[in-house]
Amino acid sequence: MAIPDLDLNKLLARDVHEMARLRQGVRSVGFLTLSHTSLTASRVRRVIAAYRQFFRLPEARKRAVDMARTGANRGWGAAGSEQVNPDANPDFKQVFDCGYELPPGHPMAARGLSVYAPNLWPADPPGFRAEIEAYYADALDVGRQVLSAIAAAIGRDADSFATAFDPPMALLRGNYYPARPDGAGERDFGIAAHTDYGCLTLLAMDGTPGLSVQMPDGAWREINAPPGSFVINFGEMLEMWTSGQVKATLHRVVGGGTERISVPLFLNPAYDTNVAPPGSDRMIVAGDHLTRRFGETYLHLKPAD
Repeated sequence: MAIPDLDLNKLLARDVHEMARLRQGVRSVGFLTLSHTSLTASRVRRVIAAYRQFFRLPEARKRAVDMARTGANRGWGAAGSEQVNPDANPDFKQVFDCGYELPPGHPMAARGLSVYAPNLWPADPPGFRAEIEAYYADALDVGRQVLSAIAAAIGRDADSFATAFDPPMALLRGNYYPARPDGAGERDFGIAAHTDYGCLTLLAMDGTPGLSVQMPDGAWREINAPPGSFVINFGEMLEMWTSGQVKATLHRVVGGGTERISVPLFLNPAYDTNVAPPGSDRMIVAGDHLTRRFGETYLHLKPAD
């Protein structure tokens, strides 16, 4: 089975053939590649270069924005700060996370929710914050366009998700995967096998291979996209919210002989959204689900034994 390679312009035009390929991809594979968005190759390369400059800073300077000192996931996460799979060792990647900042006076701000925590920005490299914030805003727009196409492809009103994403629990991450460490064993991964927790992931990559996807037959297949094209996959929340019409798929990075950087945007709805299957009498609060899964993953958020 092939992983569909889609054209966003055709999806926006609701091209019948392209929409059918989208529907097949979300239902059967849970992964796509996407081209012809507003995020150009040069723009993605600038963003990746900004993250690379940050990750190359001395550790003491990165520690100034260490998320381990907070009760949230904003700032830098050192190697070993996450464990996405309890059957594997903590992941050997580094990360830098930023998220949606509520405007002054927003009613959600008074609730002190960690998924809307203030961002932590490093003093260096110069221009880092401006580059990342601008990309975050534009990537949100692309993610919303894809969600609208998915809604239409599975028979919902194209705007059925739109109002649920105000304000979004959207997280932008820079992942730094070093070369696989010497002595790494079968429990060691850049990121171990997992499904994403939320709705939609828009992933920019530097072109270096490393990401692999578990296909419907159980085999692992590598997936890659050059800067300017994107890998898209779906999380547990969207699988629940669509009664399984959209599939959350296991994926992992084992790590190889070369370092690599990837930039996922995790697009998730507002905290209070009910993402239970339509027509059910269940209540699954999106923010509760995400907060619980973060608490299971980030070592500094895990409850003390």
